[in-house]
Amino acid sequence: MQTVITEEVIARQPPESQAIIRLLLAKIAVLEEENAELRKRIEELERQGKGKTPQNSSLPPSTQHPHARPERPKGKSKKKRGGQPGHKKHTRPLIPTDECDDVQSLKPTECRRCGAKLTGSDPEPLRHQVWDLPEEIKANVTEFQRHRLKCPCCGEMTCAKLPNGVPQGQSGPHLMAFVALLMAYFRQSKRRTSEFVSVLLNQPCCPALTVKIQNQVTEALRPVYEELVAELPKQKHVNGDETPTKEANSKAWLWTFVAQLFTVFAIRATRKGTVLDELLGEDFGGVVTCDRAKMYWRVKLVQWCWAHLKRDFQAMIDTGDKSAEWIGVRLRAATCELFEHWAAYRDGKISRTTFLRRMRPVRRRVEHLLRSGTQCSHAKTRGTCRELYKHQKWLWTFLRYEDVEPTNNAGERSLRHAVIWRKLSFGTQSARGSRFVETLLTTIETCRQQRRNVFAFVTSAVQSHLAHQPTPSLLPGV
Repeated sequence: MQTVITEEVIARQPPESQAIIRLLLAKIAVLEEENAELRKRIEELERQGKGKTPQNSSLPPSTQHPHARPERPKGKSKKKRGGQPGHKKHTRPLIPTDECDDVQSLKPTECRRCGAKLTGSDPEPLRHQVWDLPEEIKANVTEFQRHRLKCPCCGEMTCAKLPNGVPQGQSGPHLMAFVALLMAYFRQSKRRTSEFVSVLLNQPCCPALTVKIQNQVTEALRPVYEELVAELPKQKHVNGDETPTKEANSKAWLWTFVAQLFTVFAIRATRKGTVLDELLGEDFGGVVTCDRAKMYWRVKLVQWCWAHLKRDFQAMIDTGDKSAEWIGVRLRAATCELFEHWAAYRDGKISRTTFLRRMRPVRRRVEHLLRSGTQCSHAKTRGTCRELYKHQKWLWTFLRYEDVEPTNNAGERSLRHAVIWRKLSFGTQSARGSRFVETLLTTIETCRQQRRNVFAFVTSAVQSHLAHQPTPSLLPGV
């Protein structure tokens, strides 16, 4: 049974005990008040977070289990899995016969019907090619024997120098490029990379060697990276996005800027707009397609991503407030209509003039709904509508510039590989590691955009660096 501490009970105690009891009671009262306030805040946060999904918020799709996704409104397809009847068959093309390492001629010896002996050759035999790895993968080891000779005149010893382009270490340019791409492109840890090289390539390798190679490849590709960074402020349109990461024990941000023919990644310690000033310049005159993050507001020409806006409108529907739901349903419908017209224009089904004509009523309807939403009874919906209505010019930049899309899909796609890498690696452990990541991610994504062989390009860059020759460029037309 709990004892109630009253003044009468306290008065029966010695003076020293009375002082201690009153001090403890005062502290208990303060803690109870703080506990009640914290419980209230927890309940409010849980209420705000309840019902958030990737469909109505900025939560990434990976936060939701695939089996937890709501069922699609349409019925289950009756088609079988795989290719459907009549679809175009995709097969690997045969390489020329003279490029094959081995050619075996197969001839039947007797007729399959009567058993008579067969002779001769088919001028156009059926060709069947099998690709395989060599039975034993061996490294190509070259030994350089540096002779030291004594001068017969003065007695000085002279040692032969290594040829230009030969590395001081034991790793050649192809191996260095391969190891770097295993870590940056194929998302392997340093330990897994060293095991792969040792077990499958029969090449002695340890995690420390992968770090050494990582730094050497970064140094070789850094001029390529800096050249692309210098070109960013000259672009007419870029897609921008960012995602959190870590450098050692500190929080950092991985930024991406996607131009038409190249992409630049940068790891910085901040998410502030100063990164935009650093990479794009304070007077950037192009269009930046992005989400509604406020650090992008310092750019003069902005296109807000309508895919993000569609999720915001879905969030209005999911609030449970009737006035917010009314606004959200109609804005979402207008967004779907916008995407239909854009898809028709993008696919060449309608002209630019027709697209702009079809978008006029959609624009008027959206702006009218946003103006109505500024008076909504739901506070968050009201705030969203006020922000969108105030900056409505950033909703329609894609109508004024032909090369601007209404979504930030290019930025989102460029970050996908980087986000998967970050989840597997938990970030970097040093500034040098961050430079490796941003440099390799930039090279990999740019080679993908330009349909270049990234392994061949990285190898060429390493070879040029070892030979003290100009580094190859990724700039279009260079």
